[in-house]
Amino acid sequence: MSEPRPGPRRWLAASLLGVLLFLGAAFVIFRGDLIRDSLNPKTPFQTYKPPPAPDYAQSRSWLLLPSRPDPGVATEPPADVFFVSPTTFEGGAQWNDPIDDGRADKVFRRVMAPNYAGPFDRVGRIFAPRYRQAGLYSLLALHDDAKDARKFAYNDIAMAFRYWRDHDGGTRPFLIVGVEQGGTLAARLLAEEIAPTAQLRARLAAVYLVDTVVPATHPAIAPCVRRNQANCLAAWASVPESEIDRGRILLARAMVWDANADLQNLQGPALCFNPILGATTDEPAPARMHLGAANATGLEWGVRPAFLARQVSAKCEGGVLRVSAPRSPSLQPSGSWTEQRMAPGFNLFYADLENDARARVAALVAPTSP
Repeated sequence: MSEPRPGPRRWLAASLLGVLLFLGAAFVIFRGDLIRDSLNPKTPFQTYKPPPAPDYAQSRSWLLLPSRPDPGVATEPPADVFFVSPTTFEGGAQWNDPIDDGRADKVFRRVMAPNYAGPFDRVGRIFAPRYRQAGLYSLLALHDDAKDARKFAYNDIAMAFRYWRDHDGGTRPFLIVGVEQGGTLAARLLAEEIAPTAQLRARLAAVYLVDTVVPATHPAIAPCVRRNQANCLAAWASVPESEIDRGRILLARAMVWDANADLQNLQGPALCFNPILGATTDEPAPARMHLGAANATGLEWGVRPAFLARQVSAKCEGGVLRVSAPRSPSLQPSGSWTEQRMAPGFNLFYADLENDARARVAALVAPTSP
């Protein structure tokens, strides 16, 4: 006796389930492409009307300023730090973010400031400008509109630096710190505004370009090769050591400034500074030398986080810093697709960078031996 054939409703339910499973699988596979497309302004940059320019004479144009404008106080740290923030703007309708974007500001204060400016808070007075940052989409795309948005962002950084130089810089030692997109902008700032100027170069303790690809050929200033060296460049881009191909892909997609101040693909090797060793070297740094990582997300500005020491080892290979998996679950990437493509909510080298920056400022201001 033959079994009864499925009724129309059962066929319909099975078909709908199949469609839903297909759509779900397609979403998982193409999720990144879909989100990336949603962040695309879809407007040619040449016809784009950018947000109003910041006025760096106004405090509202700065994310961080020292609480005391007068540096001549014994309790003040000995240097100034010009800090260029990483991306906090996802993108969408705008190529470049207005400086009064509350959402981007919240990400900076909750994530970026405590994790990335925090290591330098006890080294120098921090000046962090707001700028019309290029959205996350511009960092994921390689076409001319995306590059134009990043070039546009640099103009604000240059204006902010000149304002600091002329009004607050004085004669104090200073450091430049840039993270990811901010690091790329700071690299151009070093080449165009600092390296050619002897007076500024003489006061420069160091430049830290965190998770930033920088060409190893003809750097604007000498790379940092020892801990007690001042007036040097520390630049690196890190990848998990378990992801073998990620470093190659990272360097293949990296955009760096050429001699004409244009963004081009990296040609040749990249600089690789090891924050644990305090040197641009291929020597391995074992976890026992690691001074401390920190997950400072959500901490009030100025609060010192708890350090997690001996969490990672690191070694420069092929122009990238390969870092072992941290032991603490608080040092693992998390958040949405877009959040995971911004600077993470922790700093694996927090204590190492604080110690390194202090040493370089001390080397700069130390009296010359007779």
